[in-house]
Amino acid sequence: MQRTSALLAVCFCAGLIAALFNSLAAWLGGALGITSLAGVALAPEFTRAWLYPRLVWGGIWGLAYFVSVRPLRSRCHWVRKGLWVSLLPTAAQLFFIFPQHTPNGLLGLGLGTLTPFFVIFYNLVWGFCVGVFTRLLWGRR
Repeated sequence: MQRTSALLAVCFCAGLIAALFNSLAAWLGGALGITSLAGVALAPEFTRAWLYPRLVWGGIWGLAYFVSVRPLRSRCHWVRKGLWVSLLPTAAQLFFIFPQHTPNGLLGLGLGTLTPFFVIFYNLVWGFCVGVFTRLLWGRR
């Protein structure tokens, strides 16, 4: 049981670190004008008020990643599983958060036609990083 708790903590921390990389990618996309060039109004300001909730949610989604790597036999293909799990926060953002909690509508299309592609890409960054950092933090056990 102790090793399971340790892996749970590692997945949370990896999700938090991955959320930092996800946030940096989203901020850079806006700061460099990539999103506006694509006609998407996603250009967040890099502030603590914007970053902290994203880090916490990244850790919480890391707990969903934990479910995929918890069984001892399934502790392989860490990055691939991270990429698959990244579809969960993507779906939550596109089908719940945008239509229910913002005026941007389903898929966030109020921000621009290519918004879903940016959301998918930024969450794939999270998925890649959560796989890499979980593997690095967990080591060979």
